[in-house]
Amino acid sequence: MAHDIDEIDPLTIAETWLDEGRKVAVATVVETWGSAPRPVGSHLVIDGEGNFHGSVSGGCVEGAVITEALDVLEKGEPRMLEFGVADETAWRVGLSCGGRIRVYVERLG
Repeated sequence: MAHDIDEIDPLTIAETWLDEGRKVAVATVVETWGSAPRPVGSHLVIDGEGNFHGSVSGGCVEGAVITEALDVLEKGEPRMLEFGVADETAWRVGLSCGGRIRVYVERLG
């Protein structure tokens, strides 16, 4: 039975990418407050070429997370990202829904 790729767990995709020899980072929503588009535990996986699967937010927030993930892949140092309306950058990256999210980004493998 064929599965639509959107139905596949991002962590399964990450495992496949690692098996293929790709560099892989995973971004995980670790905290939300107020209105947040994705719940705690949501994942976005990113490879060294900028391919990605899954979701931690939406819109420009994901673009910012992908950019940070590529840096994590290069340097190997994990980082905690926070987006929220109290933060000027949140407005620039599109999290104006009144909430706040914290996203942990780490390199796998």
